[in-house]
Amino acid sequence: MKSLLWPPPALGVVYAGGLQLGAYALERRGPAECERVLRGCSTNVDNLAAGRWDTLLSSAFVVEEPMPLPYALLLVAVLGYAEYAYGAWWTAGVFLFGHAAATLLVFGALHGRADAPTRRALDVGASYGFNAVLGALTSALPRGPVRTAARVGLLALAAGPVLGRGRNFTDAGHLAALGLGVGLSLAFDYLSGTKHPKIG
Repeated sequence: MKSLLWPPPALGVVYAGGLQLGAYALERRGPAECERVLRGCSTNVDNLAAGRWDTLLSSAFVVEEPMPLPYALLLVAVLGYAEYAYGAWWTAGVFLFGHAAATLLVFGALHGRADAPTRRALDVGASYGFNAVLGALTSALPRGPVRTAARVGLLALAAGPVLGRGRNFTDAGHLAALGLGVGLSLAFDYLSGTKHPKIG
């Protein structure tokens, strides 16, 4: 049996730390260079329509600006627990799947109908992958009302911005990524029964 958080999960710390260091490094290179790098890594409609599929990966490793400390700590906590409970490969796989799949869903919805500013908008960062891992982690909660309430509650929270007047495509991407994660958690429930770790 694993000792509680020992050895300590490193994926979340390394990933969030790399994002922060990269953001600070970009800031030091000046606005023009920062804009060039971000646009080159962005999964916006124009890039994907032009066949820049490499951005499905690169966009997960840059952020527009350093992340606020509370968000960075939450990212570390969620990825850290996922790594502790299921392993680094599971965590990385769910993160990248959620990031790429949610991005493609948003691209499919916007392609051919988005206006020029939306087509060129920056779309980078950790939020899609984070939401996918968060949704998938609900399978680690106790079965029954607790797990169901967590899934419904998270989806309701993510749906709120999408239903609001100020919504944008990123809000839809967050909901899509969370929904994908919850879908994966349901699949894990079916495939693994009660064999996987539980929170608490």
